[in-house]
Amino acid sequence: MSIIESDESSSMAGDSTRHPRAFGAAVLTADFRTQPEDFVVEELPSFTPTGEGEHLLLTIEKRGLNTVFVAKAIARWGGIAEMGVGYAGMKDRHAVTSQRFSVHFPKRVSPDIAGLVSDDLRVLEHHWHNRKLSRGALAGNRFILTLRNVAGMREAIEQRLADIRAHGIPNYFGEQRFGRDGDNVEAALRMFAGERVKREQRSIYLSAARSEMFNAVLATRIAAGNWNSGAEGEVWMLDGTQSVFGPEPETETIRERTQAQDIHPTGPMWGKGELRSRDAVRLLEDAALAPFAALREGLESADMKQERRALRVRVNELRWEWLDAATLRLDFRLSPGSYATEVLAELGEVKQPMGNRGM
Repeated sequence: MSIIESDESSSMAGDSTRHPRAFGAAVLTADFRTQPEDFVVEELPSFTPTGEGEHLLLTIEKRGLNTVFVAKAIARWGGIAEMGVGYAGMKDRHAVTSQRFSVHFPKRVSPDIAGLVSDDLRVLEHHWHNRKLSRGALAGNRFILTLRNVAGMREAIEQRLADIRAHGIPNYFGEQRFGRDGDNVEAALRMFAGERVKREQRSIYLSAARSEMFNAVLATRIAAGNWNSGAEGEVWMLDGTQSVFGPEPETETIRERTQAQDIHPTGPMWGKGELRSRDAVRLLEDAALAPFAALREGLESADMKQERRALRVRVNELRWEWLDAATLRLDFRLSPGSYATEVLAELGEVKQPMGNRGM
């Protein structure tokens, strides 16, 4: 029996009123996620199971189920507390996704795997491992997205896809970071003003506040034309890592590495401490962040620390296929923490049901 839930209202993904595109005006309109199979996500593992230890590592494919729901179901199946279940990242409900979970069985005895299977969930692999799966323990995600009722000139659409493959996309935080109704930043302001919230809500609101400010800086850099090329006083991040260096003078080597997408310019994730950027980049960041005094003060009072995030994300192994004249399938990989829906945003206006905003 199916346990999928549904939403009937609608919204727009890739709405250009939220932030500017990097490559120009929309080249298509389309419908997305009219069914879960239109959004397929495969978590890419960052390690091989040890084959020993007290944690059963499950690779699960789920349809129409979110990660937290599945983690709770696994805990019930295993007869353990929810804290004994680990997962590396959140996966969207309105999709077909595969991801790892770990389940702690101190005596290395688990219930029958068949008891976990349903119409919407199946176990692809299971191995023993010597530690709980921690957040962020993944190499990235592979996405297979199907757009339907596509309208636009095929030549322009394919040129935009070629630009994305060659240059990457702006590493915006997606709409889902800001809550179902987009009100997480307002909730953060109320929290900073003294409103009491639960611990899990606090974390969500802090993340939304930092994300709002980062997106503002990125939009400013796109307007300045240097979001993917860097400027004087730039702080850089090595592709596929959190390794940051600089500020460093722009040299021919830096330019070549930037063009090759080996390194990326960065923007601030706000918190205590001085901005690491200098010169022209520092001036751009100060100007973009000037309207956010209350968020800055709130994040500093919450003891968040200054960090950096890449302004650009490489869209790895991007391929596309026209299934028919109005149906386009995309296949690509992204680093952890980046959003597939931002690839769609660079293409145009993509309608999808409310709540189906994706990763």
